[in-house]
Amino acid sequence: MKEVNPETTTRAYAFKMWMNAPMPMVTFFKTLNVSNLIKISRNRKLKFNMLMCYCIGMAASKIKEFYMLPIENKLMEYDSIAVNTIVANSVGEVSSCDIPFCNNLQQFNNDYLYLTKQVAQSCTDHDLSHRSMVIGTSALAQYEIDGAVGMYSGIFNNPFMIWGKYKRTWFKTTLTVSFQFHHTQMDGAHASQFLNYIQEEINKISYNPL
Repeated sequence: MKEVNPETTTRAYAFKMWMNAPMPMVTFFKTLNVSNLIKISRNRKLKFNMLMCYCIGMAASKIKEFYMLPIENKLMEYDSIAVNTIVANSVGEVSSCDIPFCNNLQQFNNDYLYLTKQVAQSCTDHDLSHRSMVIGTSALAQYEIDGAVGMYSGIFNNPFMIWGKYKRTWFKTTLTVSFQFHHTQMDGAHASQFLNYIQEEINKISYNPL
């Protein structure tokens, strides 16, 4: 990552307005149709959470604002992104695991399985924040929740997604997600487009291993 002058970016006005705001985080909610992910997960024996993380990475990679992040009153630019997932570890607690994003689903799945297993066994976080812009996620898959608003610590400004248990109906399966982002990093239009891109990626995803 490298520091950039906010005045030379599209985030110049937002940096002035929101960098020192007492509460610069915004949270959006969206209900996604995840029927296709359920089908792919079952047919290909792939983890649903991995598929969600992949679609999040694919969607974020299309929006240039995801490659910038405000850190300690500076605007930092990254060449890559990663998707974080929370892992249940071997001592009954949780650890954090950053998965480098790759648009090849088979490679992303391999990285996901390897790194989450390593983190679970070692109880040591896998942190890529020094080199990638990390999108945080938290899947409360066993609980039925309608939404969640993340905590703003004033330390971590990374975008963050939370979801609970998906809901089945006769014709589709839906999942409500919350997306928290720092207003310096992006505007509401960028966040809305990101959530729309996630739905597009969910709809078109397929898995054909070599």
